[in-house]
Amino acid sequence: MERQHPPRDTKVIAVGNQKGGVGKTTNACHISAALGELGRLCLIWDLDVNCGATRHFGIPPETYWGTFELLTGEDDLDSIIITDRLRDVDLPKNVHLIPAGRNLEGLDGALGPDHKFFPAGVLLDPIKELRGHYDYIFLDTAPSVLTTTLGAYMAADYFILSTTPQRFSIAGLEDAARDIQAAIRLGNAKLRVLGVVVSDVDTRTRLARLHIDLIEDLFRRGPGQRSAMFETIISRSTVIGEAQRQGKTIFQTDPTHKVTEQYRKLASELEQRLAAFAAMPLESPEVQPSVDQREGARVHG
Repeated sequence: MERQHPPRDTKVIAVGNQKGGVGKTTNACHISAALGELGRLCLIWDLDVNCGATRHFGIPPETYWGTFELLTGEDDLDSIIITDRLRDVDLPKNVHLIPAGRNLEGLDGALGPDHKFFPAGVLLDPIKELRGHYDYIFLDTAPSVLTTTLGAYMAADYFILSTTPQRFSIAGLEDAARDIQAAIRLGNAKLRVLGVVVSDVDTRTRLARLHIDLIEDLFRRGPGQRSAMFETIISRSTVIGEAQRQGKTIFQTDPTHKVTEQYRKLASELEQRLAAFAAMPLESPEVQPSVDQREGARVHG
């Protein structure tokens, strides 16, 4: 890839939860669309064998070469990144995509000898090559501990935890937070938890409010400190599912909808947090992941 002049200050953000169906891909795609609307150039990298981000944009898996071919050395970045120049793909403004296919199931067996001793480092070289070309790279991870998931933990600068106000989704957050702590201990000392996004929320129900309160407490940095949960909450709406059926985001199908505005606010909050984190030392408790084990017991109880 040709180096940008001047190079962009790339932020690599993994998005995940150790449970599926919690809005992870939806949030990655819509946050990217919101930032793209602001003029930021974003790349979504689909690392999930279920190909969530790829399908979200209406691209059938295996239509294009992508993550598997890149990581196994069969193709390079210039060839696999999908942009708005393709006539049969309708990506949001300023959003590019590295697609995924079902062949990711065989990634471990296909990796070359360079990765046998450190499979979690599988994304390090491609991310290094991508830095400077994008303002944001969003790593859309699988809801299980696969090689690509571990690779995202080791290559990311920041991590966004995605959840819905449901008990099992919150339990998955705890598992992901522990994996983040392990990644920090095992080599990615720069990794910071950017925040927790709560989506698919029906604010009319008491149970949803109780679960939101639990998430807020579960990820509170310490007594009297703010929670890692983003203040902006994404409401439940049928417009998201309808946009997905069209292979689009709601920025393309319903640009003035309430939920679209919520994603705009979330993107603004994300950039505010990044600016604040940039001024903090890495050892600050404000930038380290934390899970209150007493609160965690309530999740499983």
